[in-house]
Amino acid sequence: MNPTDALPLQIEAACEQACAAIAPAWPLDRAIAVNPHWGRIGQPLRTVAARLAVLGGVRVLPPRALVREAWASGRVTRADLEEAIERLQPPPAAGLDADACVAALAAEPSLPRLPLLIDLLDAEPNRHHRLPWRDAVTHQISQTCAAYFDRHQADWQPRRDGGLYAFWRETLLHDHGIGTLMGLPRLGASLAHLPPTPAEAERWVLGKLGLPPARWADYLEALLLTVNGWASYCAYLDWQARLAGGRDPHLRELLALRLAWGAILLEGDAARHAQAAFAGLHAAWSQVDAHLAAADAALRVDEIWQTALDIDYQRTLLHTLRHAGASTTPQPPEAQVVFCIDVRSERLRRALEATTPHVQTLGFAGFFGLPIAYTPIGTPACRPQLPGLLAPALEVTDAPAGATGTVDPPADVQPADVAALRQRALARADQRGAGAHWPLAAFPFVEAAGWLYGGALLRWLRPPASPRPNDDAEGLPARLRPVCRPALGGIPLEERIALAARVLRAMGLHAGLAPLVALVGHGSQSANNPHVAALDCGACGGQTGEVNARVLAQLLNDPAVRAGLSAHGITVPATTVFVAALHNTTTDEVEWFDTDLLPAPSQRALEALQAAFVRAAEAVRRERAPTLDLPAATNGPSLARWLRRRASDGAQTRPEWGLAGNAAFLIAPRSLTRGQSLDGRVFLHDYDAAQDTDGSLLELLMTAPMLVTHWINWQYHASQCEPRLYGSGNKVLHNVVGGVLGVFEGNGGDLRIGLARQSLHDGQRWMHEPLRLTVVIAAPAARIEAVIERHTTVRHLVEHGWLHLWRLDADTVYRYVAGQWQALPDVRR
Repeated sequence: MNPTDALPLQIEAACEQACAAIAPAWPLDRAIAVNPHWGRIGQPLRTVAARLAVLGGVRVLPPRALVREAWASGRVTRADLEEAIERLQPPPAAGLDADACVAALAAEPSLPRLPLLIDLLDAEPNRHHRLPWRDAVTHQISQTCAAYFDRHQADWQPRRDGGLYAFWRETLLHDHGIGTLMGLPRLGASLAHLPPTPAEAERWVLGKLGLPPARWADYLEALLLTVNGWASYCAYLDWQARLAGGRDPHLRELLALRLAWGAILLEGDAARHAQAAFAGLHAAWSQVDAHLAAADAALRVDEIWQTALDIDYQRTLLHTLRHAGASTTPQPPEAQVVFCIDVRSERLRRALEATTPHVQTLGFAGFFGLPIAYTPIGTPACRPQLPGLLAPALEVTDAPAGATGTVDPPADVQPADVAALRQRALARADQRGAGAHWPLAAFPFVEAAGWLYGGALLRWLRPPASPRPNDDAEGLPARLRPVCRPALGGIPLEERIALAARVLRAMGLHAGLAPLVALVGHGSQSANNPHVAALDCGACGGQTGEVNARVLAQLLNDPAVRAGLSAHGITVPATTVFVAALHNTTTDEVEWFDTDLLPAPSQRALEALQAAFVRAAEAVRRERAPTLDLPAATNGPSLARWLRRRASDGAQTRPEWGLAGNAAFLIAPRSLTRGQSLDGRVFLHDYDAAQDTDGSLLELLMTAPMLVTHWINWQYHASQCEPRLYGSGNKVLHNVVGGVLGVFEGNGGDLRIGLARQSLHDGQRWMHEPLRLTVVIAAPAARIEAVIERHTTVRHLVEHGWLHLWRLDADTVYRYVAGQWQALPDVRR
C-alpha cells in the first residue's frame, strides 16, 4: 500500500484507540458511579498505573501518605504486608521485602511525565508574566464546551449546527482576548492556518509533530487527559449513541481541537521556540518504553501496599464468613422484603431481621429487573430507570388510576386532562422565574422578590424537618397526586407475563411466597445539592427506585398476569399481595406507595410491617449517628428530626455518606450472613445455586450487578487516589455548568467529574478507604469459571487485578488466582 494511502487509516486507528481509553461520565441529573479506568481494564492494574503516570502524571494506586497512616495506626500489619508480597504474581523483584516496602513509604514515587508540545513551547522566558498556556488552553476549551453543550441554563443559545469543532473554531476566530491572556498578541494571525474540519486538523497536526505513528495513540491519549472532564462527557454521549446502535462524533472532535492548539502556537509567537520544542518532544517520546518500564518497577511497591490494604479488610470479611453460621427465616415467613443490593440497605436489612425475625429479607438490584424509561405525565422528560450498562426497552408514564379502597380519581379526568393541567402549572412557574434571567433585570428582580427570597434564606438558616420532596409530582394538582401512578402501558399481556416470570425467578420468589411482599427501592434527600442523583440508586440510572418498585408491584398484583404465570411454572397465591416502598437513605425513613390498592386483610399485615420498619429505622439511625457527629444516645424522635433538618439544610455539604466504605459484593444466600454485621460495607445479592441449575442467573449476576458494583467501587477509589482528575474537588466552590452537564470548581478549568472531597472525608478523617472490591460467590467452581471464560470483560477484571474473586463452598473460602482456586487460611488477630 502507498504510504500516503495508509496515513488516514493510521490516523483513524490512533484516534480511535485514544478515545476508547476515556470512560463515560454521566450528567448531573442521571449521575451514576463509573470506573474512570473502564476503557483500560484490558491491561493489568499496575500497567495502567504506570501508563497513566507517564502520560498524564495520574495516580492510580493509593498515595503513600494514606498508606503510611494506615501502617502507623497498626490497621495494616506486618502479616498483611508479607501476605501481599507473597500474593503478587509474578513475584516481586529481588530485595523488595517488607522492610523495603516500609522504607518506601517515606516519599511518593518519582515518576516521569512525558511532556506535550504545549508544555515545551510554554517554557519560553516570558512565561512568568502570563497565564501558562496549558491552563489557558484547557480553560478556553472548557468554556467553549460549556456553551456548546448547554441546553438548559442559558436563555440565549448559540448556533451549533456545524458540530463542536466548527463551533470552537468560530469561537476562537472571534475571541480577541485569548491572545492577550496568553501573552500572544499576534495569535489572531496564526488562526488563519486553522483547518476547517476535524479530519484535516488531525492530519495537519500529526504531520507537524513528526512523531512515529506507533506513538500517536499514546500522545493523543495524553492530550485527552488534559481535558478529561469534557472528554468523559463526550464519551457518555458516544456510550448512549452506541446503546441505540449508532455513534457520536463529539469525542473525536474534542480530540481534534485539543490537538490543533499545539499547532496554532507553532504558527504564532511561539514559532521561534519550535526547534528546541521539537527536539525535546522527540527526545522524550523516543524513550516511552523506558519510562513505562521505570514507572512499572517503581509502582511495584505501591501495588503491594494496595494488596496489603485489601488484605486488612479481607481478614475481617473472612472471619465473618467463616463464623456466621447458617441462619434461617422461620417458614413460611409472614412477610418478604426485597431490598436493593446497595450497601446502605445492609444496615436496614440487618435491623429489620433483628427486630422482626419472622420477616425474610432479600437483596436484588434496585431497578428490580425492569428495563424501563420513565416519562412523567405532561412533560417531555424521558429518563432511564436502569443501569447505565443497559438501554431501556419499555416506557412507563403516569396515568390516573382508581383504587379498590378510598381514593378515586375525578370521573372527568383523563390522561390528556392531567397533562394539560400540569403543563399550565409548570408554565406559570417558568414565567414567575423568567424575570431573573432577563438581561439587565437581575437587580430589579431581586428587589421585587426580596421578601420571597428572605423566606428562602430563613429556611437555609433554620431548615425545617421536612419529608423528602417528590419532584415527579411537581405541577400536579394536589387532588390528583394520590391517583397518578406510574404504569407500564402498551405492552401485550404475554410480554408482561414473561417479564413478571423472569423477575420472580431472578429474585428467587418463584415459590414460597409470603402473604405480603414489599419491594423497597431507595433514594436520597438533600437540598441545594447538584450531585443529589449520585446519592440515589445507581441501578436506576441515578434516580430513586420508586417508579420501578411501584410498576413491578402493580405488574405482580395484576390478576391477568398472575393467571398467566402458571404456564411458566409459577403460582402466586391469591392471598399474596405486593407493595412498593422507598428507603430514604439520608433519614432512614421508609415511604409506602399505592397502599390504598391493597385489600383489607393485607392492610393489617402492612401495618405490622410498617411498625417493624419504624423500629428498624430507629436502630439504623443510632448506628449511623456517630458518623454524622451526633451522639447515638439521642432519643429516637429527636434523632429523626435532626436528620430531616440536615437533609433540608441548603448549606449541608455532607447530606449522607452514600456508598463510602464499600468493599465487598456477596452473591450468596442470606442465610450465610443473617445476624452478622457487615458494617454497611457489603453489597448483598441473594443467590441460591441449587435453584440455578443451568447457571444462567449466575451469568447475569456476574455480567451486570457485579460490573455495577465494580464501577461504584472504583469511582470511590479513583476519586480518592487522584482527585485532581477523577474527583470534583470542594463542593463549596462548585458552579453548575449547563444546568445538568456537571460542575466547575470555581469559574473555570476543566469539567469536574467524580466525587467531591466532602463525600470521602469528614474534615478530620477519611470515611472511605481505596480498596478493590472483593466479590464472594457461593456457587460451584465450574459455573464461575464458565462465566469468566465466556465474557472477556469479566475475565479482564478478574485476571488483571481490578477486583478480587472468592468462592464459598461449605466451610471453605477459595481465592481465584491465575485460573486456579486457592483455599484461604483462617487467620485471626
